Amino acid sequence: METIFLKRIYEPFDENDGYRILVDRLWPRGISKEKARLNEWMKEIAPSNTLRQWFCHKPELFEEFRIRYVEELRTDETKQNLMKQILETAESSRVTLLYGAKDPIHNHAVILFEELMRGINAKYVQ
Repeated sequence: METIFLKRIYEPFDENDGYRILVDRLWPRGISKEKARLNEWMKEIAPSNTLRQWFCHKPELFEEFRIRYVEELRTDETKQNLMKQILETAESSRVTLLYGAKDPIHNHAVILFEELMRGINAKYVQ
């Protein structure tokens, strides 16, 4: 099992990033497709537009946002399938999840990463 990492898309590309996946619903400002050097853009794994707009990157709403986004990740079939894809890719190569948010703590990519790690741990505990 390789592993999964988080990185802001504004950080420089590194060969060690492995398979690069943008997990934002909206394309990050000021980043060209060439500079992004993505392998994949999984916008459907991001929070729904309604949830994203409600949260509006306000740290005081983060815990409620976490609850709501985890619910989406665990119940939405499309998001479940995309998470499985990420986990399958991570079995054979390093995966870097890319996000555009300025706050490295209060953003959806952190929650997605935690859910993916939960999935990895569940697989090895069984």
